[in-house]
Amino acid sequence: MKTPFFGKHTLFGAALAAVLAIPAHAGDYMIMAPAAPGGGWDSTARSMQEVMQAEGIAGSVQVQNVPGAGGTVGLAQFASTAGGDPSQLIVGGYVMVGAILTNESPVSLADVTPIARLTGEAVAIAVSAASPYQTINELVDAMKADPGAVSWAGGSAGGVDHITVGLLAKAAGIDPTKINYVAFSGGGEALAAILGNQVTVGISGVGEFLPQVEAGTMRILAVSTAEKWAGTDAPTLMESGYDVNVQNWRMVAAAPGLSAEQKAAVTADVDKLVNSAGWKSLLETKGWANTYLSGADFDKQLALEVEATTAVLKDIGLVK
Repeated sequence: MKTPFFGKHTLFGAALAAVLAIPAHAGDYMIMAPAAPGGGWDSTARSMQEVMQAEGIAGSVQVQNVPGAGGTVGLAQFASTAGGDPSQLIVGGYVMVGAILTNESPVSLADVTPIARLTGEAVAIAVSAASPYQTINELVDAMKADPGAVSWAGGSAGGVDHITVGLLAKAAGIDPTKINYVAFSGGGEALAAILGNQVTVGISGVGEFLPQVEAGTMRILAVSTAEKWAGTDAPTLMESGYDVNVQNWRMVAAAPGLSAEQKAAVTADVDKLVNSAGWKSLLETKGWANTYLSGADFDKQLALEVEATTAVLKDIGLVK
């Protein structure tokens, strides 16, 4: 017996409806953290991974660490290998802008596709619990007596940590070129040096020190922002008499050579990320501020950041 046409049509329609009812599989992403595990970029990339998967924004998200030269090694690799691939992302920010300038990198953020600024964070100056320094003024007095005797563990040369130390030195009347700054490619390495008393003081994002502060193994002497930062009662540098106001920011960029449609799709996924409940909860846990900015507004702000960072680096003698 032949199946009536309307029967075939009904069966076909039901099958089609069933297929359409299945949600489209979210795209996969590979996020490059251009630093060693344990630092701010690594934490940002893995936080994105966690939330994008949990919220169904992406099917699978992998993180790749490529440390070196303030992120410029990873940036160069990303720019040369990820072209035209919308599944490839890289995190960066203030530190990378400075590293591009101080390392005279042939590859810059103009060689990738900036998508959005994601977060902001105060920079914290911290010492181990065993340190004799109880206040930021005591530490600065030691720097005035002998700048080289005070060793600073921080992120890459020319990055936000290095810039903040330079600005503090200048505000205190100390020659910033005499700072004893020890650059580490990963937050984990810097933390080990601070806790092991291999250096005098550490400087990094507040969120990277808070677990140690809560555990009683470190204390924060000051933060870099104009106002106190959530999660710590430490004074600001401005409250302590030093005219320094710095906030670290982190961003995400996509591969070079994307079409307008591909860039829009990536931007839409990042927008879903920052507006998700998971991301908002994570920001609170990490102590990061939501400074989301995308599109033409971010492109304009990024250009201003590059210009301002160039001026600061020249001012403190890190760039000629």
